[in-house]
Amino acid sequence: MTDTLDIKITKAAKSRLEETDFSHLPFGKIFSDHMFVADYEDGEWKNFEILPYGNMSLSPAISVLHYGQAFFEGLKAYRHDNGNVSLFRPYKNAERFNKSAVRLCAPELPEDIFVQSIAALVDIDRDWIPTAEHHSLYIRPFMFSTDPYLGVQPSKTYKYVVLTGPVGAYFAKPLKVKFETYYSRASEGGFGFAKAAGNYAGSLLPAQEAMKEGFDQLIWTDAKDHAHIEELGAANIMFVINGTLITPSTKDSILKGVTRDSVLTLARHWGMPVEERLVSVAEVVDALKNGQLTEAFGVGTAATIAPIASIGHEGQLYSLPDITKAEFSNKTLKALNEIRYGKGPDEFSWNYAV
Repeated sequence: MTDTLDIKITKAAKSRLEETDFSHLPFGKIFSDHMFVADYEDGEWKNFEILPYGNMSLSPAISVLHYGQAFFEGLKAYRHDNGNVSLFRPYKNAERFNKSAVRLCAPELPEDIFVQSIAALVDIDRDWIPTAEHHSLYIRPFMFSTDPYLGVQPSKTYKYVVLTGPVGAYFAKPLKVKFETYYSRASEGGFGFAKAAGNYAGSLLPAQEAMKEGFDQLIWTDAKDHAHIEELGAANIMFVINGTLITPSTKDSILKGVTRDSVLTLARHWGMPVEERLVSVAEVVDALKNGQLTEAFGVGTAATIAPIASIGHEGQLYSLPDITKAEFSNKTLKALNEIRYGKGPDEFSWNYAV
């Protein structure tokens, strides 16, 4: 256990709260008053600060701009009816953050520093946490290399930053998606399991092309032959086929989602059959055709539970039953919200009080 962080705090001269329309919160475009910043130098983390949110001065030779040593996490803070504030499973994010660090040859950040930095920042900006249903304070911790050096090698210096901002729903409606059978997001031996910035940069063109065709997201398939399902564009993916919850097992090319783990835990707790395994495109298409696939949805911190309305494949569009009939995903969303917003028992001790 790391001792309580010694954080230098500089408060913003004036809050931007009064200028913020909390009835209109586009995801990722509004930021709270402060940010947390720390430096990695001489083999240790130092200079822990909470500062007013603002621009940073960086060298144009900074290595992250040229060689991409950058990765991030995403989690949320929730306001309970009694005014309490909690984070949802932050140590799981801390664990994954360090797995990304190791894969990108960056220094690990002690898990307690990760969680304490976020808790301290959220505490200072707790008035930014929305009170409306399905709203929360999104938290974006990230790390990037800072050596001003043009050479392909691991940086010796890094910066760790945390931003927060109030958000509503990530997706406004059930999704129209398609199987991606040409482009690849990640491959075995790669770093698809890491939340590396480059993974998302490489997904932009395929996603843009899909949107031009009228789709909201892509279902990524394996890089080898595009025969097996990996994940949704912004989340893990799950299916209910013949009453069984089925999801691709995690591997080098699939992100190990915190929400994914939470949903699987709830399903098993309720006695629902669960299968984590290879899931083929052909299997899902067959289940769509014969009516055995009753639910498909994305699961992730930003998306939470994102129901899928239709799936496209080889020029055909297959519709799923109406979302009102999605018994499992609706039950799961309700259960997760009851835990995160403090409306029900936290049987698994997932909440971290701020």
